[in-house]
Amino acid sequence: MSTLEQIWPPFELRVTAGALEMRVIRDQDIAPLIDLALDGIHDPGTMPFANPWTDAPADEMMGSAAAYYWRSRAEFSIKAWTLDLAVRHEGVIVGTQAVVAQNYPVTRTGETGSWLGRDFQGKGIGTLMRHAVCTLMFDHLGAETITSGAFTDNAASMRVSRKLGYIDNGVTREERREGELAHLQKLLLTRAAFVRGPEPVQVDGAEALRAFLGLPLDE
Repeated sequence: MSTLEQIWPPFELRVTAGALEMRVIRDQDIAPLIDLALDGIHDPGTMPFANPWTDAPADEMMGSAAAYYWRSRAEFSIKAWTLDLAVRHEGVIVGTQAVVAQNYPVTRTGETGSWLGRDFQGKGIGTLMRHAVCTLMFDHLGAETITSGAFTDNAASMRVSRKLGYIDNGVTREERREGELAHLQKLLLTRAAFVRGPEPVQVDGAEALRAFLGLPLDE
């Protein structure tokens, strides 16, 4: 009998770094992630996301979050994909780490984005998960550059990027909440500039994912 991993190879992916584990989000992860988000990701007086999804009423956010994960899986293709990873630390689900890419076999670049539950912030987990996903991209998926971005008032996210070697890549003016101007600092990380952390990163299932993404297996 076929397994889900054979049918949809991203499910084989497992990235670990010490007590951290990241795997592609499955249906059983969605409810715990929504509960974590409902418990709070950021101070309500601030907004770290370009799409202010955490401002939505709880019942609306639950449905839209579930629909987002199902949609990103259904629309996954070689031309455009989003790799949504559930992040666990010491076995407890703590947030998500994502990579978004278009025409990846040619561009060899992806944009990272993430969030952590408030109870798990300030403990180095955000840095570790970004280090792990960048290692996956550079060492196992053949990325040449990785981009990210943070509003200029999001000091925690900016610190993580600086630690890993990202450089400034322009600033854009964005409407963050309705009628609110914010400045988005775009960031760029190259393979040569990547600052690796002390925790070794183990990646399993990368070969199946490479084939699924249309990447050569002999690079």
